[in-house]
Amino acid sequence: MLSKRIKSVRKEKGLTQKELAKRLKTTKGTISNYENGHSTPSNFMLKDLADVLNTTTDFLLGRTENISSEQVEYDLNDPELQTAFKDVSGFSEDARQETINFINYIKQKEKMKGRKPKD
Repeated sequence: MLSKRIKSVRKEKGLTQKELAKRLKTTKGTISNYENGHSTPSNFMLKDLADVLNTTTDFLLGRTENISSEQVEYDLNDPELQTAFKDVSGFSEDARQETINFINYIKQKEKMKGRKPKD
């Protein structure tokens, strides 16, 4: 999974192996080995990969489907948000993931309209 995710995020960001290698101060061959599963990045390199690709180590490792490393600020004093978060905490894992996917969908729609999610 790690090798596939490194490759897919690199391509999504429009980077070649050579460009990614340059940003990480390594070689194209090293990136190729990661993407082909011939070698695994060290913990330090994994962190650097996530930083350069603007994602998280959890996404690269397959621990989450959320590709973004952006931190979202919430007004936790908003009673409606408090109720929503409380409700979601009781959902099944499938329903919880569907809720997250829906929120990400709405976020993308807002982004396409040129709005930040907070607007």
